[in-house]
This record gives sequence, C-alpha cells and structure tokens, in this order.
Amino acid sequence: MQPIRFKFSPEKAKAAIQWMIAQQPGIDLHAMLKACYFADKHHLNKYHRPVFGATYRAMRFGPVPVEIYEMAKGEALWLAELGDDRFPWKLEGYRLQGNGANADLDHDVFSDSDFESLKHGFGISSHMTFNARTSATHGADWQAAKLGTMRYEDMIDDSPRKAEIVADLRQNAAHIRL
Repeated sequence: MQPIRFKFSPEKAKAAIQWMIAQQPGIDLHAMLKACYFADKHHLNKYHRPVFGATYRAMRFGPVPVEIYEMAKGEALWLAELGDDRFPWKLEGYRLQGNGANADLDHDVFSDSDFESLKHGFGISSHMTFNARTSATHGADWQAAKLGTMRYEDMIDDSPRKAEIVADLRQNAAHIRL
C-alpha cells in the first residue's frame, strides 16, 4: 500500500522560516527543523492534514523535513519554485540569520490553524535543549522509519478513529491543497 504523501508547500515553509528567525534571530537549524516537525504533527492530528506536507527523514538526531532543510541551506531549486532571486536568510554554521532580502513576511499563506500549529511547534522546540528535542522526536513514528523515510500514517496518534483517518488521507492526501 502506498504511503500517504502531500504536495509540499514551499510558500508556507519560506514564511515559517522567516517567522521563526524574526522570533529568534540566529535560531539553531535543529530547533527550526524540529519546530516544523512538531507543527506538522500537531496539525495532522488535530485537523487531519499537515501544515507543510514535507517529506520527513528519520535522521540520527530526529525527523528532518527534507524540503525545508534544503530551503534553509539555500538550495536554488526552491528559489526557482518560489520565483525568488535569493532567500531572506543565510545559514551561518548551524544558525539562521535574516539578511534583509525579500524581508516582507507573507502571513496570508497560513490558515489560522496553520499558524496555531506553527506557534505550537516553535514554542515546544525553542524551549528545549538539543538533547531534549532529539529525545522528544524519537517516538514511534521515527522508530518505525528505521532511519529511512517517515510515514504520515505513523505520525497520527492512536485513537479509535485512526484507521478511518488513515484511509481518508490515503485516498485524498494528494488532492489536498496545503
């Protein structure tokens, strides 16, 4: 059976990274990536769709949203996708700093529930140490991936409706606009 896949939203990822840098200039890359994971997982469980729809890899230090990581590193493919000349941040070592380019943050890309989940994820991640974030993200979904690609099915919390939610997402995830 095919795993649940969503169409990634680079616009939301860009806006989320900008917003987190504005909240915490010099945010650690690990904290930013885990905030995105916590946001996607929170929104998936509460509203049955993620915020970003990223592809998550179970890496040694926890889940990594691959596309968001590529954007944070400044990969040109995502500039072309966004129609931008450069990202409004720079990665210095493992810290993200704003650079003033395209600095206007577009909040309109987020629904109210998206932004609620982003704030939730950022609130959790930004107040944890590296080791605490790593530990908090090594749950059953990360373990099931065995250092490979994580499945959204495994990110959904156990509940009496889990099978129904998974079946619905399997059928509709590719058509959901994030």
